[in-house]
Amino acid sequence: MSQKLIKRGRLMMAVTGLSLAIVATTGLAADADIGPLPKLKTDLLKAELGKRLFFDKRISGDAGISCSTCHDPEHGFSHPDALSPGYPGNKHFRNSPSLINVSHKKTWMHDGRIGTHLNDATREMITEDYTMNMDMRIMQERAKQDPEYVRMFKDAGYGEPSNGSIRKAIPEYMKTLTSRGSPFDTGKMSRSAKRGQKLFEGKGGCIACHNGPNFNDDKAHNTGVPENFDVFLDPMRHQAFLAWGLFLGIENLYAQKRDPGAHVQTHKADGSDMGKFMTPSLRELNYTAPYMHNGMLTSLEDVVDFYNEGGGQDSHKSELIKPLNLNAKEQRDLVAFLEALSGDRLEGKEFVWDQAYPAEYSPIANWRKVRN
Repeated sequence: MSQKLIKRGRLMMAVTGLSLAIVATTGLAADADIGPLPKLKTDLLKAELGKRLFFDKRISGDAGISCSTCHDPEHGFSHPDALSPGYPGNKHFRNSPSLINVSHKKTWMHDGRIGTHLNDATREMITEDYTMNMDMRIMQERAKQDPEYVRMFKDAGYGEPSNGSIRKAIPEYMKTLTSRGSPFDTGKMSRSAKRGQKLFEGKGGCIACHNGPNFNDDKAHNTGVPENFDVFLDPMRHQAFLAWGLFLGIENLYAQKRDPGAHVQTHKADGSDMGKFMTPSLRELNYTAPYMHNGMLTSLEDVVDFYNEGGGQDSHKSELIKPLNLNAKEQRDLVAFLEALSGDRLEGKEFVWDQAYPAEYSPIANWRKVRN
């Protein structure tokens, strides 16, 4: 073999190795589609019913709160407090996650303990004593006593009101809470945001966990987020934490001074699953501050700085989390990209069917304007 062919072969091997290295350092960007979200098939009559239920305080035990109390449309269907309010008489121990695009997820709750159907998550939020504290038999009877509900359940094809159909109708409404109009989706990002996307997919390695159309991998990771000790210092929050932990069998619960996170799924004896939380979506972040499962980071600048420093301190922190070494300009560009993932504000109460969706997605040929 000639020296020329040998040199050419070495060059090809070097180029191939370099290409593989680039793919590795970009978090497998070549395989991660972060394009627009797919449209969902939605039954409009069921969605209209689900919307009314979502904003109705009568589906909580003392009729004091609704789903929208903790998932406020004004704040991206999340809540502006670091830790969510809970059922009257106690408070919650985690941040309210946004419900925008929740129908595009495969698992729910910050600890990922529900991964079958969204109506299972709906049921838990309605029935748990530290959230809405509702006996579903009473909820069913309350709906039956409302003539408008009786009509709406019948029109939606459910027959008479039942707790099972309530658990189906609310997720049907949540299908309508899908991002739209973001600069990322419309191709109208600023130059800074475009540079930020390159960092997101490359040097920053963010795409390793925040991938797919919803920018989340539906997996749990430990990033070293510091504890929010209000959970343990506020008796009203701590009692909710204890109620949750007792139900899920958390070991040595009364001595715990950290949120176990996804440990509730596996209960590993060595504690290596402690402090893991599900990767959140990065869409609509402009409306959903503060961030993380416990609201410990107040701004997108804080979030980028946190990861630029290599996350927090935790003996079981994911090996994916390492210092990014981004300079100030690169951090601003990355924030600009994250901001470009937020689109039109979804008001919720003013829900009107998006006519851009294909007509065959609805069983109704000529849809009337949805009533508030």
